Amino acid sequence: MAVSGDSAIGSKRTRSWLPIRVRVQSRIKALLRSRGVAVAGGDVYSTRERDAWLSKLPQSARSLAELLFMEYDGLEGLRQRAEREMIVEARKHDLYRIIRTCPGIGEIRAAQILPVVVTPYRFANKRAFWSYCGLGIVMRSSSDWVRGRDGGWVRAPVQQTRGLNRNFNRMLKAVFKGAAITVIGRAQDEPLYRHYSSLLKGGTKPNLARLTIARQIAAIVLALWRSMEVYDPKKLGHAT
Repeated sequence: MAVSGDSAIGSKRTRSWLPIRVRVQSRIKALLRSRGVAVAGGDVYSTRERDAWLSKLPQSARSLAELLFMEYDGLEGLRQRAEREMIVEARKHDLYRIIRTCPGIGEIRAAQILPVVVTPYRFANKRAFWSYCGLGIVMRSSSDWVRGRDGGWVRAPVQQTRGLNRNFNRMLKAVFKGAAITVIGRAQDEPLYRHYSSLLKGGTKPNLARLTIARQIAAIVLALWRSMEVYDPKKLGHAT
């Protein structure tokens, strides 16, 4: 089922302010750190503690910090409005309610997925979708071939992973990685979380286990979209 052009426009509105907002956040933290103020986390952007952060700056830098905070507040209001408009548009499509049943996928993430993917039939299988989302594992490199005893080129006996593919849609990667973090942190009753725990017990590194959950969530979304069925934990093995 295709998504109308209005949804894509709404998604572009949401994407347009994102790099600017991150840039302002970085400038605020950079200004504080340049004056010897230790900054960690997102508490620095809170309006409740803003006066406390400003008091740590010398008078010469306080005016610039106030301007940056004003810019951040304006972008934050724009973000909230853009998200509201995006959700209103996404609710017009039946697919929105289906995708939202997937673990870790809320209102905003479902609304972001629809206009970017458009149709699941663009992808031959889940591995092609993983690559589009930046979750595909690269196994090829320029050192896969070595010289044999006869001087000819032969494939190296040991194949190694080379990380994730670098050509991908950044919004979808952020969506599915965020969904994996949500499942791990807030959905302990989900089979996906139990799989994550089993991976850790088996010796898998936490970052690789999170990647596995993100890939599973992406596969589930693709399967739900194709079947037009809501998420059923009992069918989890068939989707992943």
